[in-house]
Amino acid sequence: MVLGQQILQYLITGITVGSIYALIGFGFNIIYNSTGIINFAQGEFVMLGGILTVTGIQLLHLPIPFAAFLAILTVSLVGVIFDMAAIRPLKDASPITLIIITIGASIFIRGVSSLTWGKEPYPLPAFSGEDPIPFFGAVIQPQSLWVMGVAVVIVLLLRQFFGKTLTGKAILASAVQPRAAQLVGIDIRYMVLLSFGLSGGVGAAAGIVIAPMSMVQYDMGVMMGLKGFCAAIIGGLGQPWGVIYGGISLGILESLGAGLISSGYKDAIAFIILLLMLFFRPQGILGRGKGDRV
Repeated sequence: MVLGQQILQYLITGITVGSIYALIGFGFNIIYNSTGIINFAQGEFVMLGGILTVTGIQLLHLPIPFAAFLAILTVSLVGVIFDMAAIRPLKDASPITLIIITIGASIFIRGVSSLTWGKEPYPLPAFSGEDPIPFFGAVIQPQSLWVMGVAVVIVLLLRQFFGKTLTGKAILASAVQPRAAQLVGIDIRYMVLLSFGLSGGVGAAAGIVIAPMSMVQYDMGVMMGLKGFCAAIIGGLGQPWGVIYGGISLGILESLGAGLISSGYKDAIAFIILLLMLFFRPQGILGRGKGDRV
């Protein structure tokens, strides 16, 4: 494979992985925009989505679409329970306290998952087979098309939800001007509850589509969550569409670095980029300093 074809292959891989990072970053942004906190349990939502789908297929013998649908609903419910049990009782706590709670929830979910499913990885079959598709000298795995397709669909649905529906606009209003939102009759507690459920569902969807490519393990959410957080920071934390640029950019740079330099630097590249962004442009690619979150 010549250099140009190698670069194209790295770009395809980077866009695929970056799409997953963007989806996870969307989960971070949804919670941040509604509560002002960083939910470090988002990576565990990703893990639960994948592992519950595998359980539905292997234990209950469900078809993949139905198992995936039940997994998304279940993880959304986990997000709702997380808000009701851990976040809402401490609504007047400082943001740093709430962030620490999300870290504790992440550790708790990971521990329960290791006891329930063990520490071995679980495979999930590819949705459309595993025969690669030739593309100008490179190849595209069918599952990569699913990853990118699901990412595009979810982004469009979220854009429609937040931009066109009353509920979506109410969530944004609750984040930007909570007191004014209450005065016009918006139940902010319900909006936050809905945000956690939506964040859980988006994270679960990301875990499901990536599972056939990386297998599912109880601790996969740690690194996935951190990469999604990097994507959100790079794109601009709280900026709903900046995370797309952040995720794709991060995935491409990671893939190019792993292919052209060394795969051993793959994870380090993400955090080096994060540090550079925090030093030189902490508001992210599309961020505007301390402007309003939208």
